[in-house]
Amino acid sequence: MKIVKVDPKDPDEKLISEAAGIVRNGGLVAFPTETVYGVAANLLDDKAIERLCRVKKRPADKQLTIHIADIRTLREMAGEIPPFAEKLIESFWPGPLTIILNTKDGQKKGFRMPSNKIALSLIRESGVPVVAPSANISGERPPCTATEVRDGLGDGIDMILDGGPTEDGMESTVVDATAFPCKVLRERAITAAEISQALGSLAR
Repeated sequence: MKIVKVDPKDPDEKLISEAAGIVRNGGLVAFPTETVYGVAANLLDDKAIERLCRVKKRPADKQLTIHIADIRTLREMAGEIPPFAEKLIESFWPGPLTIILNTKDGQKKGFRMPSNKIALSLIRESGVPVVAPSANISGERPPCTATEVRDGLGDGIDMILDGGPTEDGMESTVVDATAFPCKVLRERAITAAEISQALGSLAR
């Protein structure tokens, strides 16, 4: 397992390219977001997803959030995006909000666009759909530093992009936007009150 220091304000393109290649080819790379550190894996690679679940000791049937770097990717994967979901995207993306939407193939999937530059660069450069649950053993406290990732997952992953401590120190808030009114499933970095305020009349 390789640990590399990355400037969170100006990520080195060569390091990002190396990490993206690992993800693209089925490896696992831990990286910082504004909330906690996540582990990136290629959604299209079944072996990578199996390994991710094994390393995290995560139930294989538990849904994985798709991390995106631009809205175009969301529109390619999701079905119709209702006005209240569009408002949440406008208000909180990029940022610590996971939005569950119906995909074009009839599934429910969580989507998130982090604001961390390292995260966005890695996702964009990977060129594949990236899932990135928190970089910890399932059920344990999510890591906020590269050291915590190393101590928790060790050689189970291929690389850690060390961008220093995360900003928020807590997971993203999760909103189910597949039905109206939308429902806050997990209240963390963004409060339910902030969600309601952003939606205004669309919340009713």
